[in-house]
Order: sequence, then structure tokens, then C-alpha cells
Amino acid sequence: MNDIYTTALNTQKATNQWIDYIAENMTNVYTPGYRENKINFNTFLTGVVLDNNVKNQGQGKSIPGTSDENLFFEGKGFFVLRTAEGEVNYTRLGEFTFDSEGVYRARNGSAVQGYILNDKGEIMSGTKAISADLYEETALKGGAMSIPTTNIKLWIDPNNGKFLGKYDEYEIKNDGTIYGKADGGNRSVPLYKIATANFHNPNGLFDKGSGIFEETTESGKPVVGRGEIRSGLLEQANTDFKANIANYQQAKVQLEIVNALIKANKQLLQSAMELATQ
Repeated sequence: MNDIYTTALNTQKATNQWIDYIAENMTNVYTPGYRENKINFNTFLTGVVLDNNVKNQGQGKSIPGTSDENLFFEGKGFFVLRTAEGEVNYTRLGEFTFDSEGVYRARNGSAVQGYILNDKGEIMSGTKAISADLYEETALKGGAMSIPTTNIKLWIDPNNGKFLGKYDEYEIKNDGTIYGKADGGNRSVPLYKIATANFHNPNGLFDKGSGIFEETTESGKPVVGRGEIRSGLLEQANTDFKANIANYQQAKVQLEIVNALIKANKQLLQSAMELATQ
């Protein structure tokens, strides 16, 4: 025979956790890059429990950024970041800016990763140019060859005020290529390609908070990200506000029913104990 009281307590605990996740979703509905919590449930003889909490990795809408340095990734994948300690992380939040030394950084200080390009726009691995086909077979796609990423740096020469000493301005194209521009825009040279990565199981990534994720054995190794990069935009939270309102109403009713059941069981237990002492 099932213990109704235990079942109700377990369901109460799971419902409270559900409400906490819904509250987090609704609180962050306007937080750029926020990934919505998606809750699954399992039902056991001892009550309903949360199975797991995964992040909705669906596409959020674009919103204007604060500068052309901000990026919006329209597609499947993540921007690649490297911490000061050399740890590689991943994010959808392209709230990037160039610091005083010209290093392209995320809001948390990690360096945005990219590949150095030659004048033809080919990725350079040391002194060797890598073709687009060979790039597809790198470690980012599970191949044996690994092309290391690098910090993107556009330092400004204090002598002439130009980027890298010779470019009047820069431009970030939709394919993620950063161009240096000179001679009034008549000369455009590819400098870096912004690195993007995706995963066979992005829900297996470890959520470090603030829109930062880390590779795990469950996520698998990174593969090449697919999509377009748009300068001057950010990705809005992908929270479905209406769905979360509906979920909250359902959770609220569920909690009221469970609380009433727990209260009734306590009253029955108290009555039984009073009868036993008579």
C-alpha cells in the first residue's frame, strides 16, 4: 500500500522546485542570452519528482546591442571563449567588446576565440594555410587534426591611432570574418575568423551560470557551429513567456491540492493519536 503522506510530500517538493525554475525563467525573460529552463518529471510510487532540468537551446530573437562589437549568432552553436587560466567555455551571449589593449572580450573577461587568416581569408595553422575542406575535418568536427584558436586582438597604434597600425576601421561580416579596412574603405583585408562550435548533445553541457557553458562527456566533443554572425545585435532570452505563465498556473493549482492533502493527513494523524490516548 502506498504511503499517501510520503507521496504528497515528494510531490510538494517537486512542485516547489518547478515553481523556482519558472520564476527564474520569468525573471530573466529580458536578459540577453538567457537559456530557458525546461523541466521533465518522473512519476514513482512515492510521488512525482523532477527528472532533470535542461536548458532550452533554441534560437532567441535578436535585439539591438550597444555597439557594433556585440554579436548575434543566428544558427546552431556557441561562441568560443578562453579564460585567463586557459579554460575553454561556450556562450550564446555575444556581449563582446575590445578592451584597452585591443583584446576582444566577453562580459566576464574571457577572451573571444578566433583563427588568424591570411590575405586570402584562409585559416592559418602556424605558417600553413588551411583550406575550407580541411577545416571541416579538424578536431571541431571530430577529426584528427586540431587547429588551435587564438585571442582576437586589434590593438591601436598610439603613433597613428590605427588598428594594428594600418587599418582605419574594422568590419565583422556575417560569416564571422573580421576585416581591417583602409584607404577610405577601398582596401579590406581579412584578419580573423570568429570561432564557433556546436555539440551533438548541447543539453549535456554544464551550465556555469550567466550564459556560460562547459563541455562534458555527455555533451561530447565540439563540432563546427552552423549559422550567421550579425554585428551590432544581441540574442534575447529564448523564454516562452506565455508558456511559463501557463506552467505557473498549473504548478500553483498542483501545490494547493498537495498542501490540502498534507493538511488533511496531518489532521487524520492527530485525530488517530487522540483516540489512541483515550
